[in-house]
Amino acid sequence: MKRSRGLRSGSRHKLSRRARERGLSPITRTLEQYGVGERVNIVIDPSVQQGQPHHRFHGLTGNVTGMQGKACVVRANEGNAVKQLIIRPEHLRRAR
Repeated sequence: MKRSRGLRSGSRHKLSRRARERGLSPITRTLEQYGVGERVNIVIDPSVQQGQPHHRFHGLTGNVTGMQGKACVVRANEGNAVKQLIIRPEHLRRAR
């Protein structure tokens, strides 16, 4: 049988949480508002599957360029390419 290569394949350690962090995330993370032009870090929350970017973008920093429904449109550099990602706020943190 052919090997499954789904969206979360190869992310066993990247999308796992430590024992004391397991369970649902705080609701404030979902309610967070990001303005256009803000710099954000992409940190995937594995307990929320909706609006999750591909795990290759985990750890990148980008700029919010707009909103699309509840999600933010984020421009991030991946190598020499500039990618436009649609990510929900649970998977974003403000960059310092």
